[in-house]
Amino acid sequence: MNGPASGTALSIVGLMKRFGRHQALDALAFSVPEGSICGLIGPNGAGKTTTMSIIAGYLQADGGTVDLLGMGPFDPVRHAGRVGILPQDAELPLASTPRQLLTVWGRLQGIPGARIGDAVDSVLASVLLGDRADARISTLSHGMRRRVTVASALVGDPAFVLLDEPTSGLDPAQARHLRESLASLRGRTTVLVSSHNLAELESLCDRVVVIDHGRCVREGEMAAVTGADREVTITLAPPFPVGVAFVDGRPGTVLLRLVADDPRSLPEATSARLAELLAVGARVVEVRQGSSLEARVLADTSGPG
Repeated sequence: MNGPASGTALSIVGLMKRFGRHQALDALAFSVPEGSICGLIGPNGAGKTTTMSIIAGYLQADGGTVDLLGMGPFDPVRHAGRVGILPQDAELPLASTPRQLLTVWGRLQGIPGARIGDAVDSVLASVLLGDRADARISTLSHGMRRRVTVASALVGDPAFVLLDEPTSGLDPAQARHLRESLASLRGRTTVLVSSHNLAELESLCDRVVVIDHGRCVREGEMAAVTGADREVTITLAPPFPVGVAFVDGRPGTVLLRLVADDPRSLPEATSARLAELLAVGARVVEVRQGSSLEARVLADTSGPG
């Protein structure tokens, strides 16, 4: 069902949503390229879940437009089999097994009967649940149930996947494996993922959309948002060489900013600056490209709405 990345998978323009006196979305606008893994980020109350609910067709917007996969707003007929969804608080039928549940969802996604068994086995293996495929969901741990819900969004190889807090409740090893599974989709499936784990999103996503009080305050490629394509921070250990200029008077922190717009010059400029520092006896302990995603988001947002 997937196709090559060649355009825009999701376009949102002027999206509006109000709940009573609360303006949840206020002319929200952003786009997601096909084949990308895009993080949707913002503080509690920023409008992330409302946005995902409108994209998925769970809520109706008060204004604005949503174009999903070039076929307009979500429609169960037009988008049949092309969209996978993991809501934030997904519940599961406890008496069913993962295999039974995913078989039903696979049929709803339009997987041919001859292929559905292999498709279910494949997606269960991708979330490390192959050995619990026939266990009742009531016997599974919270983390295992969460992985079943993630599998439900991925079964059928949809072209666009919405994931709200997919690694919630997973231990570090499980979360890492899931990130690797999602990363393998890059270039053939478009993923929009929301999470408060910004370090996780920084390692997974190639694009980010930051929203605050229902508006988009920043969007772009991850390297551009974090400054990884134009800025390097070099940290030194004492004793510090004489004559080295530090950032904002902070001893031990040297900042290299590119004047040129070409990010290809950054490695060469970094090497030259490191050679200069080492030549005067500097003790380099860390070299980091850009700032953390967390630092950028905190600078862009003003907290809960």
